[in-house]
Amino acid sequence: MIADDNLLIRDGLASLLRDADIDVVAQTASADDLLLKISSYEPDVAIIDIRMPPTHTDEGLRAAEEIRRRYPKVGILILSQYVEVGIATRLLSESAAGIGYLLKDRVTNLEDFTAAIRRVAEGGSALDPKVVSQLLTKGRGAADPLNSLTPREHEVLTLVAEGRSNKWIGERLVITERAVQKHVTSIFMKLDLPQSDDDHRRILAVLAYLRA
Repeated sequence: MIADDNLLIRDGLASLLRDADIDVVAQTASADDLLLKISSYEPDVAIIDIRMPPTHTDEGLRAAEEIRRRYPKVGILILSQYVEVGIATRLLSESAAGIGYLLKDRVTNLEDFTAAIRRVAEGGSALDPKVVSQLLTKGRGAADPLNSLTPREHEVLTLVAEGRSNKWIGERLVITERAVQKHVTSIFMKLDLPQSDDDHRRILAVLAYLRA
């Protein structure tokens, strides 16, 4: 389901997704109508613009929070024009399961965009690289354990926080999955995070650290 008050964006997204064999069950221009349609269609994922009528402030975000409360199985993919770390933190405050936050310009990379939708539909996470970058740098002092990470570990941590799997990270960085796992183990030890072989739990741990 697509919720955006801009008709061109709605129709453009719908066309792109249909070309990628993703069914678009409904579209809407308002947060109130979104909630009504969610109850009727219960889609796998709702793609929601943050700023919607009538005030164009956080109607979309509040609708997303209500959907999470009433329909926890529906994945939420928030689209935003700008990086808003406060909104990302609010969105992720309870759980990152089935949550995505992407900038609208990310839509132009159809492969990445559809992969993010599918991760969210499966209960995973998808965070825009620019959002992760700000989470990694906001308000952290010289004594922060992040400063102990090597440049390669920073790369791996960033991709883990985006919701990427070890296999994807290995292909992106041109290293083996085993090498990725070694980096992840080292990162978790340095940041004093609980170890887990489960991608989802691993992402939650990293995001919890970044939100702190």
